[in-house]
Amino acid sequence: MTIAKPGTPGALSICENVVVVLDFGSQYTHLITRRIRGLHISSFCLPAGTPLDKIQALKPSVIILSGGPHSVHLENSPTLPEEFFSYVQEQGITVLGICYGLHLIVKLLGGEVKQAEHQEYGRMQISAVEGSRLYGDAGSINNQTVWMSHGDEAVKLPPGFKVVATSTQGNIAAIENVDSRIYALQYHPEVTHSEKGTETLRHFFLNVCGMKADWQMQNVLEEEIKKVTATVGPDDHVICALSGGVDSTVAATLVHRAIGDRLHCVFVDNGLCRYKERERVMATFVKDLHLPVTCVDATEQFLSKLKGVVDPERKRKIIGAEFIAVFDEFSHRLEREIGKMPAFLVQGTLYPDVIESCPPPGSGKSHSHTIKSHHNVGGLPENMKLKLVEPLKWLFKDEVREMGALLDVPVSFLKRHPFPGPGLAVRILGDVTQDGALDTIRLVDEIFVNSIREAGLYDKIWQAFAVYLPVKTVGVQGDKRTHSHAVALRAITSEDGMTADWFHFDGKFLAEVSSKICNSVRGINRVVYDITSKPPSTVEWE
Repeated sequence: MTIAKPGTPGALSICENVVVVLDFGSQYTHLITRRIRGLHISSFCLPAGTPLDKIQALKPSVIILSGGPHSVHLENSPTLPEEFFSYVQEQGITVLGICYGLHLIVKLLGGEVKQAEHQEYGRMQISAVEGSRLYGDAGSINNQTVWMSHGDEAVKLPPGFKVVATSTQGNIAAIENVDSRIYALQYHPEVTHSEKGTETLRHFFLNVCGMKADWQMQNVLEEEIKKVTATVGPDDHVICALSGGVDSTVAATLVHRAIGDRLHCVFVDNGLCRYKERERVMATFVKDLHLPVTCVDATEQFLSKLKGVVDPERKRKIIGAEFIAVFDEFSHRLEREIGKMPAFLVQGTLYPDVIESCPPPGSGKSHSHTIKSHHNVGGLPENMKLKLVEPLKWLFKDEVREMGALLDVPVSFLKRHPFPGPGLAVRILGDVTQDGALDTIRLVDEIFVNSIREAGLYDKIWQAFAVYLPVKTVGVQGDKRTHSHAVALRAITSEDGMTADWFHFDGKFLAEVSSKICNSVRGINRVVYDITSKPPSTVEWE
């Protein structure tokens, strides 16, 4: 058997109202999907090149054309199938273009797009005209501050379209063709910088399109349980990789509810876990969730393969391969116990994992860039003998927490900060097995996170952790000159992990944490704090 191919997001399309977002490569595309779901409307993202029959299978009421880094003037810039607009008219589908999506609509329907004489980037004030369908009588959104990010502009509209909003510079900010049900915005309503963006989207979907806010997490949960039951045969057994994080725990609890004791969980201690992670999570698995869990100590197996490896992508691939090797061995052990091989492997893959591990440009599968591979989406061997069950792969982190609450996962566990699949391997820059690095970073991380808890800040932060840097710095400790390692601390705020801002600690807190680390952890004499947002950085350093 080979890896199961990704299916359609059935749990998100069971509602009467479905929105499909076609991704043309914008860094904000995922936010469109997230904002729509926040309005309780089923929504998910597909690559812009998705065939029309695949889109139609989901029966969308609305199709959104996202923004993107391209210009419609460039050769080989992404576009729409020639029959797209006749298709949406025949099916009665409403179209909304955003930024690059607006340029595509204008160009393909006979208008004109040119490079902007005065490019608009950042916050901009716009005003809507009276009597537009797109803004209507929603007076609160007729004048608003929005986020612009474009180098081209529409200078001539296609037949049937009219301008319904302009920027302070007099440029087109929104257009509509009510008869054809085609609308477009030059700005990005999905980002928080567009102060009334969510209100604008709510008006568009509920009032302009007449959609219903009928997507609820309870429905998603019930549908995913049905999917698992239908996918896993009545005599099949399943193993689940429990990492100790929220995602894999919710996935395991869901599958356990669907198939009961035919689920066999395994927690692999690969030597790359957080401080006392094994003891802490095993207690939750057994006492609180009553999951059948076997703990496997594979520390030596993982660390021996990682010795001397410094490239982060190689680390991920090695870790992914070793996890599969452990699961394979565990499967054979189960076969001897239950008389048959498990057929499926459960993983807590999330939608951001899928998005950020998308195929690279030029592959014909996506217009977005691969940001990083994860062992649970990008590092699995092609000849893996287990088929994947990924019940959360169409959900964002906060949605998984909402589902976990419905499954009675303890709130204290659901609020745990995310932890990367490759573990501390991507928080130690360089060789993971260098002297003392793992023990050092565990202690530093524990001090940092405990200090955050003591300050009452843990729930205000999306993720906080420490990074072991591959440099030594000169210091003075105990009246002696030292030449020891430096560590970096990182804490971010985010809604879904796709974009993030650094957390603004006060100087007193950082000074106290730095002092604790340098006085308590041998071999560290310098602490720095990462004040970079995502983008331009990612959350993790590797």
